[in-house]
Amino acid sequence: QVQLVESGGGLVQAGGSLRLSCAASGRTFNKYGTGWFRQAAGKEREFVAAISWTGSTTQYADSVKGRFTISRANARNTVYLQMNSLKPEDTAVYYCAARYTDSYSATYRSSDDYNAWGQGTQVTVSS
Repeated sequence: QVQLVESGGGLVQAGGSLRLSCAASGRTFNKYGTGWFRQAAGKEREFVAAISWTGSTTQYADSVKGRFTISRANARNTVYLQMNSLKPEDTAVYYCAARYTDSYSATYRSSDDYNAWGQGTQVTVSS
């Protein structure tokens, strides 16, 4: 089973940028579809973005489309989430998730589809 560790969270002003990283250990990140989710205080966890294990396919929540970019570097066992034009409503704990897949292009937006999770990293956007 792969282990995931997120980093890169912090406090940023509205309109600013952050890049989150998700580092995998335990086994190669190849053939692991990966996603980012977030959970704001008092709210349910929600999908943010996902990427196929080859990096050929991505999908985004409507709320972040055009502002966030998910990417991966399998040679480094790392997935990234570049977040631009941040808004106060992006404030949340951000989680990385992964699942093994044989599909070159599949992405997954349901948290039930994933069986490996990181511990989360806090992102706070001030107005």
